[in-house]
Amino acid sequence: MSLDDDLDRIGRVRRLLVALDFDGVLAPLVDDPATSRPLPESADAVRRLAAHPATTVVMVSGRGRDDLATVSGFVPPVGLVGSHGAEFDEQLAGLLGKDGFLTEEQARRRAELVEGLEKLVEQAPGARLEAKPAGAAVHVRGMDPAAGAALLERVEAEWGRAGIDATAGKDVLDLAVLETTKGSAIELLRAALGADAVLFAGDDVTDETVFRVLRDGDVGIKVGPGATAAAHRVADPQELAGVLARLGAARP
Repeated sequence: MSLDDDLDRIGRVRRLLVALDFDGVLAPLVDDPATSRPLPESADAVRRLAAHPATTVVMVSGRGRDDLATVSGFVPPVGLVGSHGAEFDEQLAGLLGKDGFLTEEQARRRAELVEGLEKLVEQAPGARLEAKPAGAAVHVRGMDPAAGAALLERVEAEWGRAGIDATAGKDVLDLAVLETTKGSAIELLRAALGADAVLFAGDDVTDETVFRVLRDGDVGIKVGPGATAAAHRVADPQELAGVLARLGAARP
């Protein structure tokens, strides 16, 4: 079935969950993550979908939730899930009955992790450290490829230990003091919302955890190149903006 056919079909379901990664999906990838912003046409399509009473739209990102809110500009009814599925906004946390985030021991490990990574990044010109609520990410986009790869290998060797989950992405290594996936977050939301179908779009390795849990009747869209379990692919965020607009037009 073509993507257009799938959009027409999923547009007619009673209760739809639309879940989207942010960087590389709604927003083009940039060297400095703090400057990332969604394409205007993507933001408009997201807000139109979220205004539909039977459609829930959530951003599911590796960014911390507050950082995601800042760069995306989205507010309710658009939901925000940060830290690779570990950190839900207040509305979604209430829906899921989640209370609290890190234990005291996890908070201690996070502080130790951030301090150690700061020392490594200081020794690598061009690398950037992004502190997150559950850990931190080391970014090497813009560095010499060999030097960047060597730094990420060293980071994982020194910090990919018991109690710290390491997740590789495009020119980045995320480390967190708790283990979760975007896929597990989507499964929780599907059940809590009673969604009849899920549409998910992502571009990175961590998004494959969602594509692998999609069911018959769902729609998975890979944005950009690379191996994927998704059934469909679009070239870039610009093309995805058109997909989201078409989906909005298909909702009754």
